[in-house]
Amino acid sequence: MALVLAPEPPVPGWLDALDAQIQRSPSFFEGRPVVLDLGALPSEQPDVASLLRQLNERGIRIIGTEGAHPSWQGMEAWAPLHATGTRPARPIDVPDERTATQLPPSPENNALLVDHSVRSGQSIVFEKGDVTVVGSIASGAEVIAGGSIHVYGALRGRAIAGLTGNNRARIFCRRLEAELLAIDGVYQTADDMSAALRGRAVQAWLAGEAMLLAALD
Repeated sequence: MALVLAPEPPVPGWLDALDAQIQRSPSFFEGRPVVLDLGALPSEQPDVASLLRQLNERGIRIIGTEGAHPSWQGMEAWAPLHATGTRPARPIDVPDERTATQLPPSPENNALLVDHSVRSGQSIVFEKGDVTVVGSIASGAEVIAGGSIHVYGALRGRAIAGLTGNNRARIFCRRLEAELLAIDGVYQTADDMSAALRGRAVQAWLAGEAMLLAALD
């Protein structure tokens, strides 16, 4: 599930409290996408872009911001996001080699077949094209593709398609129970998805800057 962090003034004190939280639970933010709600900061808050860099240095994966004031400088790399997901200028991070499973490409070199379920904590990354999973994606697991993602089972974790700027990519699954769906940087979390689609075969695609979901049955 994507998290929302809301910094409060004074920012140094808020960062100290955040550091204490990280010290108590070092893995709390690990692998979790975060949206930063800046609405509580005053318009005269200095160097907000530096605050975002400091959070990034703490290993917090910021996929976008809300509530940024137009006067703040250096915010170009962090486009506003809304509940239905508008495109962040900064792409979603790909997990590094310590957490990502880089699987060999198929002979076609533009598609990857994963003939087993993806377990919790695993990340499958294939930037060259489509990924097909013959199984399920567990909660806490992640599949990232340069093209479309096809899941012939339950999608409980995160599916990130169109990573390399492909806004025509789609996500298909036999049973929607996802934590997060993203296509070309546009995302929806579980809270954004219609309850009527949960547990059903679903496809997701982009229409302009909005992500649309529809049942396949």
